Amino acid sequence: MDTIYQRTETLLGKEKVNSLKEKRVLIFGLGGVGSYVLEALARVGIGNMMIVDKDVVDITNINRQIIALHSTIGRPKVEVAKERIMDINPKITVTARQEWVTQENISSFFQEEIHYVIDAIDDVSAKICIIQECNKRGIPCISCMGTGNKLDPMAFKIEDIFKTNTCPLAKIMRKKLKEIGISKQKVLFSTELPKKSLDTSVIGSVSFVPSVAGLLIASEVVKEL
Repeated sequence: MDTIYQRTETLLGKEKVNSLKEKRVLIFGLGGVGSYVLEALARVGIGNMMIVDKDVVDITNINRQIIALHSTIGRPKVEVAKERIMDINPKITVTARQEWVTQENISSFFQEEIHYVIDAIDDVSAKICIIQECNKRGIPCISCMGTGNKLDPMAFKIEDIFKTNTCPLAKIMRKKLKEIGISKQKVLFSTELPKKSLDTSVIGSVSFVPSVAGLLIASEVVKEL
């Protein structure tokens, strides 16, 4: 177990790696973005994590979600993700909650000290709840904007939401946040125009776009912590 983070310590130093082991991170959403955020944070040495997702693994998740396999179809995402993290490092403390995020339950996710929050869910109202709660509590939070119908992983940027462009979801979020008096929020967004889906009933995705978004978010979280 002492050698797991040897290569990381070579870059960051033992003191900083030990510091990461003491941090507690809260991740909302374990889809194409969130599952890769979780993977990267576990492999860099974050010692405590809470993961929140209501969904079960679906066969359509296999094209982009690291926890989605034929063997995990039908199982709760938080359950599969926790098992994977414990297999990476059984010393990590993982709290798994299979729940939707609502205005009524948002405060329940913050009963313990949280050092960083990642919003990787799609629902606008839930994203607003998360950002608002973090803003109220003074907890750093990064929110992921749209990654669907995109093909260029090089188009992602991390910026304040009021400096974003192009992304339709960011436009909606800017308006909603302005309405509730929040004037600053770190987000990951894409400057790529969404592609027109061949099937308008679903949002298109590929393996190398949401995964890159997740890894970029993980990088930002680690650098800040």
